[in-house]
Amino acid sequence: MKFLKKNISLLRKVESGFLMLNKKKIVVTGGTGRFGKILKKQVGKEFFFPNKRELNILKLNSAIKYLKKIKPKYLIHLAGLSRPLSNHDKDIEKSIKLNIIGTANITIACSKLNIKLIFFSSSYVYPGLKGNYKEEDPLLPSNNYAWSKLGGESAVKMYKNSLILRVSMTEKPFIHEFAFADMKTNFIFHEDFVKIFKKVLHLKGVLNIGGPTKTVYDFAKKYNKKVKKKYLKKVNKKLPLNTSMNLSKINKFLNR
Repeated sequence: MKFLKKNISLLRKVESGFLMLNKKKIVVTGGTGRFGKILKKQVGKEFFFPNKRELNILKLNSAIKYLKKIKPKYLIHLAGLSRPLSNHDKDIEKSIKLNIIGTANITIACSKLNIKLIFFSSSYVYPGLKGNYKEEDPLLPSNNYAWSKLGGESAVKMYKNSLILRVSMTEKPFIHEFAFADMKTNFIFHEDFVKIFKKVLHLKGVLNIGGPTKTVYDFAKKYNKKVKKKYLKKVNKKLPLNTSMNLSKINKFLNR
């Protein structure tokens, strides 16, 4: 009886090992960022989150070496320079290196090793005037951050085995004291986005993802009753007034 139990236990371990081998490995750059930290808490062992020493996006050979070692099916590219937006005005070189050159290096590495690349872009690449933007609509960034994301998109689009996600994410709860009452967007919390994105990894091309179109204030006051109104027109001319996206493609895919 003991012999039988021991062998059943061993068989289960072997079976578990085979299941892990059969799982498609996924590498995530930028795992220490806001979304990366949340993603790390909600995914399994098939996800790998290299630090900057293991995978330096500014060094092509570093990326290729790490990816050859892990042999992933997918790479999710989160690494880059984001907020505050003033970073992209104060240090243009850093913005270009991290968001454009770094993304280009990741694209080259993925193309050499035939790894599916998922790139996180932004709704800010749209002109931000009329809203309800479809994936195929013309793009016209209104600030350096958006230009840097569009620069990254340009590299990724050259690689056909890729997916560009134009997203509008924010932290939960809404932590800011003020929210713009004249700025429309499709905010979605990081936690809610995690539930969606694993379902779209196999898609290719460009995909808008977000929540219902609302002003930032209307979105924020639902979760933070103390949030105060502010008007974008009065304080910041570099932020677009309406980057709301048409979500018909993702809604159709998710049957919602």
